[in-house]
Amino acid sequence: MDAYQAGDGWAALGDPTRRAIVACLAERPRAVGELAAELPVSRPAVSQALKVLKDAGLVDERAHGTRRIYRLDPTAVAALRDQLDTFWTRALSNYGDVIEPGTEQPEEPS
Repeated sequence: MDAYQAGDGWAALGDPTRRAIVACLAERPRAVGELAAELPVSRPAVSQALKVLKDAGLVDERAHGTRRIYRLDPTAVAALRDQLDTFWTRALSNYGDVIEPGTEQPEEPS
């Protein structure tokens, strides 16, 4: 099973084109043609990137006439933010343990 199909938003964001699409969709929902007009990639490449983002659960779509309008899934984006906040909190806590007075720090090799 592909990582994107497993709903791995972090893996899906590993590509610069997909990150650029997410940045565009953060402004407002858009159709494939609108995204392709703003990005230096072809319309088929945008469609493929949207498929990966959709498989990862980061983007959803709705029909509007003959067009498909894509938008960020706020629940999925919030879940990524929660994960990042958890990583950041742990990192700050570990950093605090190292610099807190009275905490032994490892000796540097000579």
